[in-house]
Amino acid sequence: MKLLPVIFRRQLASYFCAPGTYLSVTAFLLLCAALGLYNSQWMERGSSDLQVFFQLHPWLYLLLIPTLSTQLWSDEHNAGFRNTMRTLPLTASEQVIGKFLAAWLVCCLALSLTFPIVLVANYFGSADNSVIASQFLASLLLAGSYLSVGCFVCALTRQRVVIFVLTLGLLLSVSALSSTLDALEHQAPVWVIDCIISLNPISRFDTVDNGKLTLRDSLYFVSMIVAFLSATIVTLNYKVR
Repeated sequence: MKLLPVIFRRQLASYFCAPGTYLSVTAFLLLCAALGLYNSQWMERGSSDLQVFFQLHPWLYLLLIPTLSTQLWSDEHNAGFRNTMRTLPLTASEQVIGKFLAAWLVCCLALSLTFPIVLVANYFGSADNSVIASQFLASLLLAGSYLSVGCFVCALTRQRVVIFVLTLGLLLSVSALSSTLDALEHQAPVWVIDCIISLNPISRFDTVDNGKLTLRDSLYFVSMIVAFLSATIVTLNYKVR
């Protein structure tokens, strides 16, 4: 893992030099402000948390995460850069983890820029900042799990349009899973529905929104990240053979 910091810094610099990063982050922040403040009634309700605001994040990440995923392997399209990287003792693990951490940091920065909403919540009412902090952490873990899916899609193809469409399609399928479960509520065994709910990141995130983040919830998102990153590493190693 000696070259992991190099990959991390190179990918982070690539994000900061790409106009698409600023456009996607700006769109994410504007939608957070518009939908979280103006289209919800959380201030009138006197809520002590930002549950209504955070419930929008699984859908807003559908815009941010696919855009960041398309930039994960943008440097590899440059023949000179690709040939240089082949001369280095670089492993697939270093590449995947370094690029993932850089993308996750961009998500963290985008999420931190929504902090003024916390100030507004404290100004207009008695906000429970410990619950809000756990909701921020849960949102960051959800973003990481979505990004791990994007990393796996990048291992399957290097075409930007295909990466964007596949990542968006997978995340949309996950987001729509709750509606599917509602339709199957009276047609499938209870244990089947319970198992699917336990594996659905949206359902897990919704339960976190109702209270503080638990260790079980944290381990769920972390295990999802590890699983998809491991699948990405295995896929890249298989392609090298």
